[in-house]
Amino acid sequence: MNNLDALLNHPPSPLQTVEQKVFAFRGLRLLVKRDDLLHPHVSGNKWRKLKHNLLEARRLGLTKLITFGGAYSNHLAAVAAAGLEFGFSTLGVVGGEEIGLRNPTLGFAKECGMDLIFTSRANLRNKPENELLKLLKIDPAGAFVLPQGGANCLALPGCREIVEETTAQLGHLPDFFITACGTGATLAGISTGLRGSTAIGVSVLKGDFMQNEVEKLLTKCLPSQSAIPNPKSAIVVDDFHFGGYAKWKPELIDFINDFKEKTGIPLDPIYTGKAFFAAVELAEQGFFPEGASIVLVHTGGLQGIAGFNERFGNIVS
Repeated sequence: MNNLDALLNHPPSPLQTVEQKVFAFRGLRLLVKRDDLLHPHVSGNKWRKLKHNLLEARRLGLTKLITFGGAYSNHLAAVAAAGLEFGFSTLGVVGGEEIGLRNPTLGFAKECGMDLIFTSRANLRNKPENELLKLLKIDPAGAFVLPQGGANCLALPGCREIVEETTAQLGHLPDFFITACGTGATLAGISTGLRGSTAIGVSVLKGDFMQNEVEKLLTKCLPSQSAIPNPKSAIVVDDFHFGGYAKWKPELIDFINDFKEKTGIPLDPIYTGKAFFAAVELAEQGFFPEGASIVLVHTGGLQGIAGFNERFGNIVS
């Protein structure tokens, strides 16, 4: 494999102090963990979740990655880029008909050498990966199969490193971490590194099931019940999805553009925009105790802006 040792020797992502009036007014310290800067194309929580999966694929001597995602999937784009950089061939199973799914995300994946096979969105949503591979007559022999979104047990230790890095950078464990939640794996991984602090996951999906998904993942992945974090250390808020996955309202777009103008930090409207919006709203509601330190985890996903703007008219700057 090419340069795979870079996964073990990569420098920590920057920790950036951000000034926001509501946080200063309430005596709160706000920082952003800039995981979007980890890698140009395998950034944010995709780098974190893929790290130990790629190392395991190398250990097993496998040379191909197979994974799944929607037409605008950050995960598909990241796996394609990781395959190109680290010497894996890649195959992506995409939910949707091929006709009409020419977009920046899939175009980038193809440029990275990823082969794409298309299936219905219902198949992608409802069928387990092994059943879907059989249905599509895809032989996984010699391949490392990654679930949709990269949400498996090997994702958790990479996400735990967010806590370890941040603690080393600050000199202490912050009081709160806040991250966007699509599968729950990033929140689950962060929670495994907490002792007395709290991780808040902002679900970008409509519904109240994400808390249960996080707890199921922790129960599945941790070796003993005593290793599972206190449930209070990982809290999901379900009120900032703006209508559901990839849904938005003008106030979200206004927030994203204003935040970038004032801080220089770009946000996407699918994940990070909603998480950062939620953090400000929670601060305004008095959720955080005075003097608390809060770390917003920038989970990347910026490649999705091009596809979003293509659909909705260049509204995200």
